[in-house]
Order: sequence, then structure tokens, then C-alpha cells
Amino acid sequence: MNYNFSNDTGEEKNKKKIQKEFDNKPTPAFIGASWVALVAGMLAFCVGLSNAAMLLNEKGYYLTILLFGLFSAVSVQKNVRDRLEGTEVTDMYYGISWFAALASITLLVIGLWNADLELSEKGFYGMSFTLSLFAAIAVQKNTRDKKFIESTEEV
Repeated sequence: MNYNFSNDTGEEKNKKKIQKEFDNKPTPAFIGASWVALVAGMLAFCVGLSNAAMLLNEKGYYLTILLFGLFSAVSVQKNVRDRLEGTEVTDMYYGISWFAALASITLLVIGLWNADLELSEKGFYGMSFTLSLFAAIAVQKNTRDKKFIESTEEV
């Protein structure tokens, strides 16, 4: 059924759709906010670890999980973006990237679940880890968008 509303003039139907070319270059504010979030999340996590009353091997475990999570999150973002843009990514590498990202999150959850920490400390580590992963994805996206826009402007 074709419903007509009182504000329909019919002119919109006859107008040609104008294709707009959008500049997807990230704004300096978003780039800055992404970097600040990444540094803040990583710094908070590391300062929390350095002040924690944990054994050195426990601190190493959490630091390794943070680094593993950051790398895997960037790798997932790159693979997803490559596939969307038509760049060939093997299914094996795509799957490994997702597995690594999920494994880092799972290992952090298991570690915090079994840790002798206050609930507020566990929440602090979980939130700073999550902030760091999100910010790493945003920084990688911004870097890639900026490089793509710059390469198309040169041509």
C-alpha cells in the first residue's frame, strides 16, 4: 500500500538522489581522544599492577594478558576491515585473531575471578583492560582511515 501523509509533496520522489562523497578522515579530536583513552587505560592498569600487593609472577601474568589483549584486538580490527574492503584474509588467521581476543578476555576474567583481590580492585582491572582494548581498536581504525584518505589525496 502506498500511504500519503500531509507533509508529502511528491517532490522528494522526483528529485535525483545526489551521491555525496564523504570525507571519512577522523577528526583530530577523535584521534586525540582515542590516544588519551589508550594511554589512560594502559597507564591505569600498569600503575594498579605496580601498587598491587601481588607476587611478581602474578603481575607478569596480568601484564602479559594486557599486551596479548591489545595485540589481538588490533589484529581482529584489521582482519574485519580487510575483509570488508575486499582484501584477502585467510580463514585461519581470521579465526586465530578472534580466538586470541576472546582468550585474552577469558584469561583476564579467570585470573580476576580467582584472585585474592577486593571486588573494587577486580572491577578496576576489568574496566582499565576494557578501556585499553576499545581504545586500541579506535587508534588502529583512526590510523588506517587517516592513511587511506592521505593515499587517495595523493593520486
